[in-house]
Amino acid sequence: MILESIHGAEDIKRLSLSEQKTLAKELRRFILEKTSMHGGHLASNLGVVELTIALFHSLNLPQDKLVWDVGHQCYTHKILSGRKDDFDGLRQLGGISGFPKREESPYDCFNTGHSSTSISAALGIAQARDILGGKETVVAVIGDGALTGGMAYEALNNASKMKKNFIIILNDNEMSIAKNVGGISTYLNGIRSHENYTHFKENFAAGLSRVPILGPSLVDRLKNTKNSIKQLFVRGMFFENMGITYLGPVDGHDIKALETVLQEAKRVDHAVLIHVVTKKGKGYVPAEQSPSHYHGVSPFHLSTGKDKAESTGLSYTKIFSQTMVEEGRKNRNIVAITAAMPDGTGLDAFEKAFPRRFFDVGIAEAHGVTSAAGMASMGLKPVMAVYSSFLQRGFDQLVHDVCLQKLPVVFAVDRAGLVGADGETHQGIFDLSYLRLMPNMTVMAPKNARELQEMLRFALAFSGPICLRYPRGEAYQGFSEQQEEILLGKAEILKKGEGTALLALGSMVSTGAHIAEKMEKKGYNLTLVNARFAKPIDTEILDRLVEEGHHSIITLEENVRNGGFGEAVLEYMNACHPEIRVETVALPDAYVEHGSVSALREILGIDSDNIIRKMQEKGIFKD
Repeated sequence: MILESIHGAEDIKRLSLSEQKTLAKELRRFILEKTSMHGGHLASNLGVVELTIALFHSLNLPQDKLVWDVGHQCYTHKILSGRKDDFDGLRQLGGISGFPKREESPYDCFNTGHSSTSISAALGIAQARDILGGKETVVAVIGDGALTGGMAYEALNNASKMKKNFIIILNDNEMSIAKNVGGISTYLNGIRSHENYTHFKENFAAGLSRVPILGPSLVDRLKNTKNSIKQLFVRGMFFENMGITYLGPVDGHDIKALETVLQEAKRVDHAVLIHVVTKKGKGYVPAEQSPSHYHGVSPFHLSTGKDKAESTGLSYTKIFSQTMVEEGRKNRNIVAITAAMPDGTGLDAFEKAFPRRFFDVGIAEAHGVTSAAGMASMGLKPVMAVYSSFLQRGFDQLVHDVCLQKLPVVFAVDRAGLVGADGETHQGIFDLSYLRLMPNMTVMAPKNARELQEMLRFALAFSGPICLRYPRGEAYQGFSEQQEEILLGKAEILKKGEGTALLALGSMVSTGAHIAEKMEKKGYNLTLVNARFAKPIDTEILDRLVEEGHHSIITLEENVRNGGFGEAVLEYMNACHPEIRVETVALPDAYVEHGSVSALREILGIDSDNIIRKMQEKGIFKD
């Protein structure tokens, strides 16, 4: 196998074109085998195999710099840069990340994980290169989907000012910006990237202005005529008019064509964009037919494409999805918004039921938040469903456009808490902290499946900004028969005890139940409270716990400690009941690596056994 002989970029450079094509087949087979065993991002990685080979062949890596947008398509990049033997640990605790990480390899020059960032990062690297006198070629790879993010256009605007080579690759996986016009496009692209034409373009105005008979006004008219003609024939004029040379479209699975255009692009002395057309899921029929379904996969059977492990219960996302459709039938003012994730957030069902009331804003969370605010200002009831780690991208819009105006927007925050294998960039462990600090925001979290439904109905009837956060995965069914009416800022007591009270929020209610059950066997009768609201917290129930003789309160949350639910409780208790001991169980002030959720909870000390051990060490629980 050719793949066995590849340990870095220099090994790629020695391969003939036919050997590179064979390598592409071997890479696809390898990626399919590993993701079928361990899960991961499949369709996007299958789509960029040839592009990655061409980049490794054409660039001088790792001296040259290559930044992948989002980064979930970096598997071939990692394999070709010497990490093939690490793929059995891909996305697993202690193993390699599914995204580029600087600490992993010199080939990973910039950490990525969120969308629309690569041009900005690579532009900064190129600007640093120029200041420091470097000669590196700098390349940003960005997908067509990521171009829906405003940050990409901010970066393009600045890239147009570059006076030295800077390459942007638009990886268009069959969502082309414009139609292929055939031979004229190829011909013009070749002329425009040729250094003789580049020199001609640079000297065009200067040459005309030296002819006395013409004069400045005629020079301008000739230049405008030239640009008008180009707009008739040349694709990519959007980029051209910004001052960025456009090359393409190029077949993203034709290695020779890719290497040719990369060499042409390296000769351009300013920003240049190469439009590459690829097929997501290339080489695996199920992924080609349903690239969205095979974007991120759990372990699956290669022969059929079906998951190896069937879910035994409904997920929180599915319950949210079903409830949205039910409520949408009752209220025509309910509208749904997603940022390019209708399937992941469960809004695909709402889209099918009410297509006119569904809005996919693309990878543009900030725009999604403000557009929701606009809808709310006109009397609609917008629900924006978004992953916790992606809602961060709309922070200013939450503060300025929603909360300042007290607009009744519902934020359904999915994947709140630890999410597992996607690692630092995707863990939803900050939302309680950043949402709690916003005036006029209400934040709640359900204890189980049934409460998610009731909280969504409460949120839809609420008159201000409100956030409903829930975790990834199967919904907890415990305490389904215990369901007090949901009232603003009110908690509920699930189990009455004495001495020590567990005050648990959302996903940590089940952990609190396990702690109470285990400690009961040791002679402790703990009180278990479902907090329900992280803002406002239920101060009345805190007062009652004190009146009933509780001497200790333990808060439980799946969020960082700083600014979280526990700190809100601690602040109140220190001010009003300083004699009561409060212990906050939360995540540390750190980014959390990739691994299974259960393993991460144990390492971070928020599983029931570790919490009991900590409380024993602190003297609250005694053997």
